[in-house]
Amino acid sequence: MTHSPADQQYREKQAGALQVGDYLFLPGDGPAEEITHIEVEQDDFGVPALILVTTIAGGKVRIAVGSGVPVGEAVAAPDAAASNEGDAPAEAIPAVVVPPLPAVAPTVSGSLVPGPAQLALIPVPSDSPEDVVAAAAEAHPGRNGVAVLSERLVKGINTKSGSCLRDVSDLAHDLFIELRDPDNALAVADILNVLPYDGNRDRWMSVERALALSSFICRELGQTERAEVYDQLLQAPDTLETDPFKARIAAKVRQRGLNEPNLYDKEIFRSIDNGNRDAEREWRLLRLENLLFLRAHGGSNTLSVGELDHRIANELEAVRA
Repeated sequence: MTHSPADQQYREKQAGALQVGDYLFLPGDGPAEEITHIEVEQDDFGVPALILVTTIAGGKVRIAVGSGVPVGEAVAAPDAAASNEGDAPAEAIPAVVVPPLPAVAPTVSGSLVPGPAQLALIPVPSDSPEDVVAAAAEAHPGRNGVAVLSERLVKGINTKSGSCLRDVSDLAHDLFIELRDPDNALAVADILNVLPYDGNRDRWMSVERALALSSFICRELGQTERAEVYDQLLQAPDTLETDPFKARIAAKVRQRGLNEPNLYDKEIFRSIDNGNRDAEREWRLLRLENLLFLRAHGGSNTLSVGELDHRIANELEAVRA
């Protein structure tokens, strides 16, 4: 992309970092135009893919999120420039002013990220994680699924291993859903629940599953305050983005995911039509996980807490039948 006039100074900026008020050079040789509107278009996986930019002069351009684009600076109006004749040259005004970060801690759903007093609601195990798993397995002898998972885990739980975290999460789900054992399910899930978000989304998915399950179990047991701690821990990574534009994009994507969740309706109906009970149950388990995730977020614009509680109860009955 070229800009022939020598007096057009520009720098490169990532498209995903553009903000209203930036001065963008459109394709061609024209001057930079002020951005007045930005929309974000996601791909089929809900990831930002295209930035749709409109400028003050009516220009429109589509840019891939990761592309570098030339941006300029706001130039003083001609009459203002004339009034400064004889004075020192006026400096150009930067197009973007990034506000300082807030001096207070980030919030999650209106509440501060859990503090020591709230985290104290999660019991500290007296045994090692491997012993917690072994105790859960001993409570259910002869259960093949639990035995297979526990045999792998008692050899050593590596919290840096994605497959190991998945096994722990699966065991907690099996204990609650299959064996209706909320106490051992919570004890196993808490192995993951206390792990901080380390930036690895693949590993975090297992922690997220455990937190959503734990939140639901605690509400079932009447431990509302403890459930709220799990909710906050689950949502805590949503507050980590410090770039204002990226934070807005992430919030928009997140809200769309909550409002339009994949509940596997087509897959479940297809399995029912084919008489495939095993496939139907597997899809319902995935639906249940998504419903638990939504419940831990306090519902969405399309699914209220009451509706989610009703649907979760229905799915539990279906998969336990």
